[in-house]
Amino acid sequence: MALTIPKENYTGKICSVQIGTGAKAIVIGGATALPFLGFEGTFPNKPAVALEVMDITPQDWPETLKKACGSAVSSPVQWAKFCQQKGADAVVLRLMGTHPDRENKSADEAAKTAGDVAAAIDVPLIILGSGQTEKDAKVLPAVAAATRGKNCAIGKAMEENYKTIAAAAMANDHKLIAMSQLDVNLAKQLNILLTQMGLDKERIIMDPMSSALGYGLEYTYSVLERIRLAALLQNDPMMQTPIVCDIGEQVWKVKETMAPESEVVEWGVLEDRALAWEMVTASAMLTAGADMLIMRHPHAVLKAKEAIAELMG
Repeated sequence: MALTIPKENYTGKICSVQIGTGAKAIVIGGATALPFLGFEGTFPNKPAVALEVMDITPQDWPETLKKACGSAVSSPVQWAKFCQQKGADAVVLRLMGTHPDRENKSADEAAKTAGDVAAAIDVPLIILGSGQTEKDAKVLPAVAAATRGKNCAIGKAMEENYKTIAAAAMANDHKLIAMSQLDVNLAKQLNILLTQMGLDKERIIMDPMSSALGYGLEYTYSVLERIRLAALLQNDPMMQTPIVCDIGEQVWKVKETMAPESEVVEWGVLEDRALAWEMVTASAMLTAGADMLIMRHPHAVLKAKEAIAELMG
């Protein structure tokens, strides 16, 4: 007797969102089935993998990571070029230097840095604030204006500052990354608020927050999975935006990617262990529904792209 593989019938579809301009622009989303189930639906766009750049030299990154990036970390422009050379689909500029507890850089300084980075690379640019909601509301509008015409993705817009950042994205023809706190209902509510402002849902990229392997990964996975089920099975339009997972900042602060071999001999070689931690985290987020990953180690990015190619068949 022939084996008949049961198939789910999906009624929804993930929006396709383009970031960047020209030949190296990327499109994420567009899926009509749960991740990589090619026998149930179509996946016109493969997940994208981005490498992170900071506007300041990172002092809290582990040596394994600093070594992988080398001297490029001393200049955001050179660092962005380095990321492009390493095969990143996009570059993520995180304006950590604007944080009041760091260097408290001004909006004008951030705008100049963003403009310089955008002009130096051909791949799409994603621009993130420091995560301090009040400062981001001042910085990101200036950054959005300075990169007008580049079709960047800016963020992260949160409940506390989404109006200002969304308005800047709309005024300067950018896409918007909207972040909620690992809650399906909060993610949906933020998307509703953004669309009520007049921002098309096709310009929104959802960030439901991420976590590292061993540090809440299962819960994060379940949130992403529920978002995808709502989008595809329940045809919920407010859940049908692509998902970005900002995993690098989560992975490279846990003990397993930082503890020296002398302290935990049984954990093996630090560099191999750290790379595996980011790669396994990336794999989990991809199978949960991530349309784009933000990573930090160039070699982990290459492994993630190999995994995507294999999963896409």
